[in-house]
Amino acid sequence: MKHSYDIIVAGGGHAGCEAALAAARLGARTALVTLSPETVAQMSCNPAIGGLAKGQVVREVDALGGAMGLVADQTAIQFRLLNRSKGPAVRGPRCQSDRDAYARAMLTRLREQENLDIVADEAMRVLVADGRVCGIATAVTGDLAARAVILTPGTFLNGRMHCGERVWPGGRVNEPPSTALSASLRDLGLELGRLKTGTPPRLDRRTIDFDRLQRQDGDGDIVPFSFLTVRLRIDQTPCFIAYTNERVHQLLRDNLHRAPLYSGQIESTGPRYCPSIETKIVRFADHDRHQVFLEPEGRDTDWVYANGISTSVPADVQLAMVRAIEGLERAEILRFGYAIEYDFVPPTQLTSDLQVKRVPGLFLAGQINGTSGYEEAAGQGLMAGLNAARYVARQESVVLGRDQAYIGVMIDDLVTKGAEEPYRLFTSLAEYRLLLRYDNADRRLTPLGHEMGLVDEPRRRLLNEKLAAMERIAAALAACRDGSKSFAELLRRPEMTLTELAGRNADLARLTAALPLAAEQVEIEVKYAGYLERQARQVEGFRRRELRRIPDGLDYASVPQLRHEAREKFARIRPTSLGQAARIPGIGHSDVTVLEIHIERLRRRQGHSLS
Repeated sequence: MKHSYDIIVAGGGHAGCEAALAAARLGARTALVTLSPETVAQMSCNPAIGGLAKGQVVREVDALGGAMGLVADQTAIQFRLLNRSKGPAVRGPRCQSDRDAYARAMLTRLREQENLDIVADEAMRVLVADGRVCGIATAVTGDLAARAVILTPGTFLNGRMHCGERVWPGGRVNEPPSTALSASLRDLGLELGRLKTGTPPRLDRRTIDFDRLQRQDGDGDIVPFSFLTVRLRIDQTPCFIAYTNERVHQLLRDNLHRAPLYSGQIESTGPRYCPSIETKIVRFADHDRHQVFLEPEGRDTDWVYANGISTSVPADVQLAMVRAIEGLERAEILRFGYAIEYDFVPPTQLTSDLQVKRVPGLFLAGQINGTSGYEEAAGQGLMAGLNAARYVARQESVVLGRDQAYIGVMIDDLVTKGAEEPYRLFTSLAEYRLLLRYDNADRRLTPLGHEMGLVDEPRRRLLNEKLAAMERIAAALAACRDGSKSFAELLRRPEMTLTELAGRNADLARLTAALPLAAEQVEIEVKYAGYLERQARQVEGFRRRELRRIPDGLDYASVPQLRHEAREKFARIRPTSLGQAARIPGIGHSDVTVLEIHIERLRRRQGHSLS
């Protein structure tokens, strides 16, 4: 085993896997330090990848050469394109995954990756010399030297688990927490906060009456995640939908005094958009039922994930609650639901490349930054791996803009606004979501990935072939006519589809049948041309603001007429541009104007002194 690396990644979750693979692909000698290699890429929550906005992130990770999309395609048991009937800006691919197969496939990729060692050990402390990271101290191996360190500990930082009155230390079921690493971060001067998440009970498939539940099958025309997966045919496994009822709700109301969330036992903030069932019946008291998605955890297992009833009430209450649901009267619980509290680092302490401001060479990714979700973690992990490798090579960081990727939206939100609750991506958070669709992530990001060294030549060639195909289809639409109008003009009509037009022309039919992915993008871009042009103009204005850079080390206390609150927030977050400054919560237009005037005066003064 080596004891000196370019980059060390501590933590083998979805952020850690993408970070380690990206850094190693870029030629950095990389170590992935994890307590047990057999537990990498675990789906601690629901066994699924993607969804609204999340599916776009998986596509973006794939377009940049990441692994999540390919592994998801390889191990999925059901695919669905969400919001298929709505506009393309809000559609999102999602798959039900085989939990164990996904983890095994990701471990195989890690083991096959050149320049990457997997070290079975616990990261105890971040080592710093002369103000910069120089490695980590581990529990068994000892000190490992590195020029950059990426921390991706998930929920393990000081993790504490709850099920009813029972409280015990843990980062995941049957896995110990990481307490020493939390202390190490505090010693480095970082502020830490506390968040909470939870899981539902897992049920025994053999004890569920599926005939009394609503069946949910996968899509017939599968939309895979990876742009390298041209066509995918699998035997899809159905999911099922059940519903809570008034009996369930009354049972929970009668036992709220035993629920850690309401007894005072849990003090941390949980996810707003994925609340526990006890929170739902309090917050939405007027709802007479809530959906429960029964999702199989794999093809060869009897474990079923009861999505929608995440809970930490006592085990006896969980069993009574489950058996009060129609179709689950005989259900057996294989693992009871639980909540977990854990430390995180408020992400306003990071720069836009996910590097800790006060500790050069230390990068953070995933739930340590206050996010939720495998997909959000993977996106951060890939960018942290890329930027750590560029830091080691003394190259400029790569920062994705809000107009380039959902990953860019997420990271900008985190470092600018922070996270007072577990952050979750939604399409509504992206101002330019019509430009950031799931179908065009390769066009947006693969050229950048190739330039950075993350994307190989075969993937780049595949994109070029797709672009050429799009040009041929667009040319055919412009050339074909029906009376006085071209097919392109007809396609702009809301009721018209490319499939219908292809039925009128044999050449167009052959093109669209042979190149369905290219055809899909052409149809979207023709049909929404006016909206796309409008967003493109908005992006130009956004980019002008982002180009107005704020000088490094600006003394905000010296800016005249700047409000005290604005001074404090600018000094703490240290925005890099006027655009980012304007997005800080509590900052008004007048604050940015005052700052802009001051920067312009500095620029003129410096220009005058140079002349």
